[in-house]
Amino acid sequence: MLEPLTLKPTAFGIDISDSSLKIVKLKRKGAEFDLASFGEAEIPRGVVEGGEIKNEEALAKIIHQALSQVRGEKIKTEEVIVSLPEEKAFLRMIQFPKMNPEELEKAILFEAENHIPVPVKESCLGFEVIEPLVNHLDHFDILLAAIPQKIVDPYIRVLKAASLRPCALEIESSSTSRALIKNGITPNPVLLIDFGATRTGLIVFSGRSIRFTSSFLTSSSDLTEALASKLGISSVEAERIKVNYGLEAKTKVRLEEKTGDSELEKEILEDHRVIQILEPALSQLVSEIKNFLDFYYSHASHEHSSPSRHEVKRVLLSGGGANLKGLDRYLTRELSLPVVLGNPWVNVLDDPQERVPEAYLRRSLSYTNALGLALRGIMTADD
Repeated sequence: MLEPLTLKPTAFGIDISDSSLKIVKLKRKGAEFDLASFGEAEIPRGVVEGGEIKNEEALAKIIHQALSQVRGEKIKTEEVIVSLPEEKAFLRMIQFPKMNPEELEKAILFEAENHIPVPVKESCLGFEVIEPLVNHLDHFDILLAAIPQKIVDPYIRVLKAASLRPCALEIESSSTSRALIKNGITPNPVLLIDFGATRTGLIVFSGRSIRFTSSFLTSSSDLTEALASKLGISSVEAERIKVNYGLEAKTKVRLEEKTGDSELEKEILEDHRVIQILEPALSQLVSEIKNFLDFYYSHASHEHSSPSRHEVKRVLLSGGGANLKGLDRYLTRELSLPVVLGNPWVNVLDDPQERVPEAYLRRSLSYTNALGLALRGIMTADD
């Protein structure tokens, strides 16, 4: 089990996925925070697979190079906070009688074996005592998180090889929630959808805590590959269509890579609408979300509120895949829930809705996890 380490004021965040890494460092500016540094780098296929690091040397070099090329202020500190893969983590909400902190920790370690599918001795284990919205409970609600040590150790070795010192490691759902939930509290459950390049993460956040999470393989890359294959275009062009046209009735495809003529465009006819090409993957996405919500509703009794208060009232989209034009409206229709783009600046800036232009917000969606990690660093430093 990893012992908690004291964070340094200069700690920054690195979000590592199978296909890319994102870097964010924040700084204090008066009564609010501000962006100090940011950067990103592609990770070649095979270096990280399903959240497991397969080539430590290659990843360390990618991190080292990315740090040397960040935009904004040069990052001089070694202290870093890093995300761990959600798909390898186990989260459980469990209850314990009220007791003193020392007894509680011993009880959690003893009881953990009954709630996670890997031995405690082989896991990196953490827990959080959930503060209730109303203080009338005769017990503690505990959010228990565990991830196999064999997954964690390579991340630590890679960071040290890149001349960094890991101050904290946390699963992606924690950093996503920190970035998107205003002040870390919501009276009604909110569904967070992290639509990434290689996987989709689902999080129900209610009160002051994560309640349920899940991860599945339907991803933004599936949509890109479907468009490229059906339309006979490059993945770069397919990505452009997703962002600029998306789920519209008609769109146009540049054929520059085929003809050399940058002005030549082909209109996709009605029977080749983008939404029709993407429908199989989108239907799978909707099905996974509905199944997840059904499971949550059947296990939400621990929230100690009326059944009507268990219902998700709002959905926030994040991740680079959220930039698919029209995805929020499509999901609103299919889920019968209001779906909007999340704003990863809500806990960084005052009035982010007014101060962050839409184009900048959309670009920021792929940095949501990294911003959440950086927030942990600077918020802890202020404690």
